Amino acid sequence: MPLHVMKGELPDLFRFQNGRRVRTDADWRCRREELITAILDIEYGHLPPKPENVRGELLHWHNVKRMNGLRYATYRIVTEGGAHPFWFFITVMTPPGDGPFPVVINGDCCWRYVSDSVIEEVISHGYMLVTFNRTEIVPDNYDPGRNTGLYLVYPDGDFRALSAWAWGYHRVIDFLATQKLADSSRLAVVGHSRGGKAVLLAGATDERIGLTAPNDSGSGGAGCFRWQGSGCEKIEDGIKAVPYWYSPRFRDYIGREEELPFDQHSLKALVAPRALLSTEALGDLWGNPSGTCQTYRAAREIYRFLGAPERIGIWFRDGEHSHGLADWKAFLDFADQQFMDKNNGTRFDIDPFPEMPNAFSWSAPAANAKH
Repeated sequence: MPLHVMKGELPDLFRFQNGRRVRTDADWRCRREELITAILDIEYGHLPPKPENVRGELLHWHNVKRMNGLRYATYRIVTEGGAHPFWFFITVMTPPGDGPFPVVINGDCCWRYVSDSVIEEVISHGYMLVTFNRTEIVPDNYDPGRNTGLYLVYPDGDFRALSAWAWGYHRVIDFLATQKLADSSRLAVVGHSRGGKAVLLAGATDERIGLTAPNDSGSGGAGCFRWQGSGCEKIEDGIKAVPYWYSPRFRDYIGREEELPFDQHSLKALVAPRALLSTEALGDLWGNPSGTCQTYRAAREIYRFLGAPERIGIWFRDGEHSHGLADWKAFLDFADQQFMDKNNGTRFDIDPFPEMPNAFSWSAPAANAKH
């Protein structure tokens, strides 16, 4: 079996659909909108509408003595608009002190990867930790039906599960904007696997998010459709197993990945110049680690163009598909660098595939081309 299959070059981030080349920051803003439109139209469906109103109802709080007195609170997030009100639950864990605190948001409560050790690590770095269960928004039960959850609130929407979960992150941020202990200028979202796909989409479509951090997110996340590492997930696999994650139009590109007008480096580019970190496992072949490295290299070009090369990072560990304490520690080190200007010595530019050629031949326009 070959080590990889390359199905065409990654599309040029700096070339408009009409062939014109991006030359200025203003050009990039236009090109960015062009990419968002294509990605939502073809891959994810459009996000559900922004609600008319979002509020949080405090249900209970207490101090956790065994965790140095952190404040643990449960809220019901209520959204109004659409066919009827909708709600889901969040937990807010706040360090001792006056704040405001930078915030880490994770929607993977359905998996319980946020262990006590993870909570203690996040709090020890001085972050508020907010968690929720994205499957309360729409389920992830291998049933493509749309007769529950947010589907009933916006029955005419073309959103799918990943875009609904991304919408959930945005609603949590709406609530946090009302909380004096939350520093809304320093918000990070982090998720694993399919949760990482949702996080990357959330960060790409909401510029309030300062740091986007998918972990082992693979196909439809930080991976790559054109550069297919041995044993990786492909569009066909996702459509066969979980078609409700993606737009129905996406199936048209099964076996025709080279015809997509974008690849996942394009989604990463939408985050720029805000911070972006991919944490990956070299043994997670299904997650396409070499393809993820390709989209990192390509997206790095837009960060270079925008003068923010230090805001994109990638980090690999040995091992397989999981979201463990080592991944969280790496994420927090990167967050400290981005939000607190702490130089902790951890590098986020180490390429474990130095002999791998780039899957693209284009590069960012020269700096003097902006003038």
